[in-house]
Amino acid sequence: MTKIDLLLEQLLKQGVTAAVVSDPVSITYLTGFSSDPHERYMFLFLIADKQPLLFLPAIDAARAEAELDFPVVGYQDSENAWDKIRAVLPQTDFTKIGVEFEHLNLAKFKGLESVFQGAFSNLTPLIQNMRLLKSPDEIAKMSIAGEWADKAVQIGFDNISLAKTETDIIAQIEFELKKQGISKMSFETMVLTGNNAANPHGIPGTNRIENDALLLFDLGVETLGYTSDMTRTVAVGQPDQFKKDIYNLCLEAQLTAQEFIKPGVTAAEVDAAARDVIEKAGYGEYFNHRLGHGLGMDVHEFPSIMAGNDMEIQEGMCFSVEPGIYIPGKVGVRIEDCGYVTKNGFETFTKTPKELLYFEG
Repeated sequence: MTKIDLLLEQLLKQGVTAAVVSDPVSITYLTGFSSDPHERYMFLFLIADKQPLLFLPAIDAARAEAELDFPVVGYQDSENAWDKIRAVLPQTDFTKIGVEFEHLNLAKFKGLESVFQGAFSNLTPLIQNMRLLKSPDEIAKMSIAGEWADKAVQIGFDNISLAKTETDIIAQIEFELKKQGISKMSFETMVLTGNNAANPHGIPGTNRIENDALLLFDLGVETLGYTSDMTRTVAVGQPDQFKKDIYNLCLEAQLTAQEFIKPGVTAAEVDAAARDVIEKAGYGEYFNHRLGHGLGMDVHEFPSIMAGNDMEIQEGMCFSVEPGIYIPGKVGVRIEDCGYVTKNGFETFTKTPKELLYFEG
């Protein structure tokens, strides 16, 4: 049974006889065909007892036809996409239609309202749950993405210099990866020096690497259709003892959470395992984000590893463990690995050492 068949089977149980998949990553997951339509429209139409139909820009239609064994319809930029969709769909008068609420913008939603007469139901949770547990093949691909993340952060380490800026080091990382065949990062690479690292989502710039300070690297690589995500914080020169203490506290929290993970515990309990370490040391207010997020074909996927989420951890789930302590004007530390849940615990995709590493500027 194909993934599309499994999805339709679940939809029929809910009384949904048609669905529109609009997220390009979801379409890739269900069909194997990958394309980014940018501002144009791409939809996978699924109707019970009918063949799937992929509607997409004409510039990508020939490739889709070559890769897929079901109908493909392309539209020209000069055509009205919604008129063409109405013309090619075998039926539009469904009682309930599944759509991805978390992906649709208002323009797409209004367009689909002009095509279908029925009520819309949220397709997102079904696809999220299908993607939740990774197969051995997916885990193998994510392990390769993790290996590339380790290589990427090592390139960054090799380029640490007081003469360089944050963006200098980012440029070197991405240049070297492109030379080795890696064309896409999972997200915008972050290299943050000193106080800039005290912002959880700091923006790299022309700040020169500080001496006697901490330097944070947050990066990921996309390869074989899957992503990686890791963070390492290292020392440049000889940071003071306070910075070292904060680093060691963050590391203790991360290791505690990783050791706690096993099937049957909840996402909230995993978050608490790390958060309790930081709170007991008096720095709870400076750990101001969730402990982790799922990942796979997207770098941020379902579920969130956070307080209030009582979802049970299951074998095959993949997510990040990334406690951070961010004290404005003083220090910022985050340590992150992504990994997968085994029968007995948690295995990380990234292997770069986590004891505080020291580099000369």
